[in-house]
Amino acid sequence: MSSEQEASRLSEAPGMEHRVERVRLETDRLRIEGSLTLARDGYRSRVSDVLNAAERDFITLTDVTVTALEGGPVELHPYLTLARRHIVFAVAAEETEAP
Repeated sequence: MSSEQEASRLSEAPGMEHRVERVRLETDRLRIEGSLTLARDGYRSRVSDVLNAAERDFITLTDVTVTALEGGPVELHPYLTLARRHIVFAVAAEETEAP
């Protein structure tokens, strides 16, 4: 089981207050895909809540892939912190099943 699947399984266990959602963010030069930890429900339970939080300057993702928009090698990182002001595009990432 991948670390992403394990994190998702643990975050969805009864009584847990968080859930994990895969997101794809783009900056002027990079496409970044990773897992964003959100509140289970209520305040800060949507990706847009996290992206629009005025008091939050950085967003942290786990199990991250980074690809240059102009081509090049794909980088894999266990976590990445991105300055919110650099994000120009954000969508939910398509879920892919492990082989």
